[in-house]
Amino acid sequence: MKTIAAGAFKAKCLAIMDEVRARKTKFVITKNGKPVAQLVPVEEVEDSLFGFYAGKLAISGDIESPSVPPEHWKRLK
Repeated sequence: MKTIAAGAFKAKCLAIMDEVRARKTKFVITKNGKPVAQLVPVEEVEDSLFGFYAGKLAISGDIESPSVPPEHWKRLK
């Protein structure tokens, strides 16, 4: 983990971001010698459509029967 002052970070921001991505390093950004932020690499996760909603949805009630009883249906002519 590297430490860098806020002023130096501001001047070299894009280069530091490239280093974080390429080398998977972490930076602590300081202001007046005190840590205020941490720049860390993002863990890339492969998105997949299969199983995307797994564990996020729940079925409640009867999903096969109509929500309105047949006697309330209107006929289309």
